[in-house]
Amino acid sequence: MIHAAEVRQYIEQFPKSVQDKLWELHAIIQAVIPSADEIISYKMPAFKEKQVLVYYAGYKNHIGFYPTAQPIEVFKNELKNFKFSKGSIQFPLDQPLPKQLIQEIVQFRKTQVEAITPKSTARSRTS
Repeated sequence: MIHAAEVRQYIEQFPKSVQDKLWELHAIIQAVIPSADEIISYKMPAFKEKQVLVYYAGYKNHIGFYPTAQPIEVFKNELKNFKFSKGSIQFPLDQPLPKQLIQEIVQFRKTQVEAITPKSTARSRTS
């Protein structure tokens, strides 16, 4: 279930400078989790595999990135140059996105969700 049209609509409502950063962040996330569904949840774009992995949003002066609390705790030393709280990180529009750090956070979150989400077991048929 891909809602790319809704995500595109969300991003296109912002000024070009914000759109550019949102598309860049979108591409960074998608490269790490290409099979994830793109959805709108809590009025923000999100990537979902079994459950939502990360959310992101545009603002006047920054891009909000929401990978949940544990990844922020794990990566807090690498985040010291950014404004962050328990569940959110702010990337200023006038600075480059920290691509490698975002990739590591998304990969951590994917691994975290895979570890806590039980895998479905397929029933085998016997003839």
